[in-house]
Amino acid sequence: MTQSDNFARLADLEPRREALEEIRHHLHANPELSFEEEKTAAFVADKLESWGYDVTRNVGGHGVVACLTVGTGGRSVAIRADMDALPILEKTGLPYASTVAGKMHACGHDGHTTMLLGAAEYLARTKNFNGTVTLVFQPAEEAGEISGAQAMIADGLFERFPCDAIFGLHNHPGAPEGTVLTRSGPIMAAADTAYIKVIGKGGHASRPHLTVDPVMVACSLVMALQTVVARNIDPTETAVITVGAIHGGEASNVIPDDVDLAVSIRSFSPVVRDLLQKRVCELTEQHVAAYGATAEIKYELGYPVVVNSDAETTFATEVVRELIGDDKVSTCPLIPGSEDFAYFLQHKPGSFLRLGNGVDSAVLHNPKYNFNDANLPVGAALWARLAERYLAAGGNS
Repeated sequence: MTQSDNFARLADLEPRREALEEIRHHLHANPELSFEEEKTAAFVADKLESWGYDVTRNVGGHGVVACLTVGTGGRSVAIRADMDALPILEKTGLPYASTVAGKMHACGHDGHTTMLLGAAEYLARTKNFNGTVTLVFQPAEEAGEISGAQAMIADGLFERFPCDAIFGLHNHPGAPEGTVLTRSGPIMAAADTAYIKVIGKGGHASRPHLTVDPVMVACSLVMALQTVVARNIDPTETAVITVGAIHGGEASNVIPDDVDLAVSIRSFSPVVRDLLQKRVCELTEQHVAAYGATAEIKYELGYPVVVNSDAETTFATEVVRELIGDDKVSTCPLIPGSEDFAYFLQHKPGSFLRLGNGVDSAVLHNPKYNFNDANLPVGAALWARLAERYLAAGGNS
């Protein structure tokens, strides 16, 4: 851990922990879903303006972009935090639990936003950099379709607020608190969905020979789809096909006309992603045809693979090691979850990190999940130090 430089240290942010907890608990108690983050965005923007940032509101919806320029350096670094909550009834029993029934911060975006606000206050107070810090507070990460990242990019994010690289992070339940996981190249999966309607011919359950039973066909298709990964994908690649929903029929003595399936399809490379789409559609059509049925397929492409650039990941890893020590930094395994930060990385080099939320933390999207407050000064110090290092005189990335 470097002690001799003048960049932000964990000890510089620890005294701010109580203030950061107050911010985080306020956000946690007042969650807003994707596309509804009006009050959250106003809360964030007001604080940034009070610290002297040039703040632009309503970027790609409720997005907030804050810029601070110090010195004459021509470089700019962007750091992103997401703000939206989830439609989940909270069951933590915390004194600052959600005050909005059926909505909660079950993915830690309240913590992500708070850490970046902590870094923002520190950077504005110390001004120990030469260039422009661009802070991106993004709405609607959980949206799935037309996400906040896509909306902000479409609204001219990178043209209106130029940057040389962009960084982000997500908390990671199961990893020790205060540890950081990094990885070059693919880190999080592309997540696509196939909605399949198996169409047969309904009839009386006692006369199946006069029908084309879509229930039987759908059950067979569920098993057949598992052969795509097992027999069409290179064993050295990673892919997942999960049939998460199947609905058909209303009564035991009635064979229905059709059955609906919802299939989650995840991959870590564009080549595998394309092959999965091709094979799922081909296999579905041909498999159901063998039973005399037909299929309607709606194949939706979700978030792409999160691909970290090598140079920026190496730089971010160096910053983390300086801040918390080698023993608290490790290589992140491939994560089959998805993240719309991928869209930012299609336009700019950068890196997406993972911050351990504790080995006993509830999993993400769980009604008993809670962001670990011990991480607030860690994340704030990480972002402050990264910005200072990236924009140091002469450049250090």
